[in-house]
Amino acid sequence: MGGCVGRSRTDGQGSARSSTRSKKRGGRNEPLKKERPKWKSEYPMTEGQLRSKRDEFWDTAPAFDGRKEIWDALRAAALAAECNDLELAQAIVDGACITLPHGSLTESYDELGNRYQLPAYTLAPPVNLITETSTESKVSESTQKQAQPPPCRQEFQLRVRLSTGKDVRLTASMADSIAELKKQLEEQEDIDVIRQRWFFSGKLLTDKTRLQDTKIQKDFVVQVIVNVNPSVITN
Repeated sequence: MGGCVGRSRTDGQGSARSSTRSKKRGGRNEPLKKERPKWKSEYPMTEGQLRSKRDEFWDTAPAFDGRKEIWDALRAAALAAECNDLELAQAIVDGACITLPHGSLTESYDELGNRYQLPAYTLAPPVNLITETSTESKVSESTQKQAQPPPCRQEFQLRVRLSTGKDVRLTASMADSIAELKKQLEEQEDIDVIRQRWFFSGKLLTDKTRLQDTKIQKDFVVQVIVNVNPSVITN
């Protein structure tokens, strides 16, 4: 999936995508900065609309050019940065060998020189974001989750890719929680649970999350960031 990539999108319905070929500028690399881009949507945007807009970008980004594993790492880093966990975001960037010439995720390069550009809405909410305060939607989501029948335990081999580059197979079922799988990885690879951060499609998976909630399929890969300093991890 080689090929250098540069992506740009316009805000709104007529989003534009383009890909260009360019190389790193002299190998310049700066640490990730705390500052996030400020932007204003063309229309007041709700949190749900922002999530949908982001999901659309991340779902389509790997289809144009670049490497999917880099897009996944950028998505995970963007999420960590927005949660003010710059240390985790930097660890994800470093683990994927991503170069930040300006210390920002808006423009980055992989080790092959492929260029990746992230629009502002993937890194920060707009200044005119509408906060959703309605409890009805939350009650509806809770009711839907309770109505779902418990899945049958059908085991399969879950492919886990460590930040060290090693792929590991775990015996899992869709009913397993991330906490249970972390324990299995600890027993199999001698990696303490507190050193593990699990991601799928760029989203951080909490201990209570079950595989059935992630919509993962048997041939998909879950990324695990292995932190060398467990004292910085909070779950």
